[in-house]
Amino acid sequence: MKVAVFSTKSYDRAFLEAANVDRAHELVFFEPRLNLETSVLAAGFPAACVFVNDLLDAKTLKAISQQGVRLLALRSAGFNHVDLAAAADLDLTLLRVPAYSPYAVAEYAVAMMLSLNRRIHRAYNRVREGNFALDGLLGFDLKGKTVGIIGTGKIGAITAKILHGFGCRLLGYDVFPNPDCKAIEMEYVSLPELFGASDIVSLHCPMTAETYH
Repeated sequence: MKVAVFSTKSYDRAFLEAANVDRAHELVFFEPRLNLETSVLAAGFPAACVFVNDLLDAKTLKAISQQGVRLLALRSAGFNHVDLAAAADLDLTLLRVPAYSPYAVAEYAVAMMLSLNRRIHRAYNRVREGNFALDGLLGFDLKGKTVGIIGTGKIGAITAKILHGFGCRLLGYDVFPNPDCKAIEMEYVSLPELFGASDIVSLHCPMTAETYH
């Protein structure tokens, strides 16, 4: 199948070409993101591969449909950037990534907590200039601190387990409490209570009508 790949970075090209070695797809890579103005690039392609920054509103979907696109492959688990109703009306088939590694996302979230707490980004620049002063760089121990986790699905639960290892007290908020989180003594509370009691808050919820803002 001939596929137009939008919002292409060097790593996209490397991974997709490697995955296509034993397959017969014809991948054509475009650096611009897909929107109404760039939709002309999809002419003659039965499929388009897109990412989260591509604008897949009704006008863009109609334009690429008129260009011959019948299938949209999303390089993302999320699909809130796609007008699903318009896609259905145009009889477009949508594919998405079922999941990213939840461990990779959770571990990175904790790495960001540590970096912000210990001011690692500031310390890095200061040391490069030969300044080894500790002023303004002191953080706090995570042990004994309260961390509120909003959204305790796969990623939120793994984040909670990592922080449990640090000795943190865990508060959670989710419309569907996770038994795995309860097993590590997470206490589910209301949002106001979570915000009021937490030293750190970590968000791991999808964007829906209920979670917007």
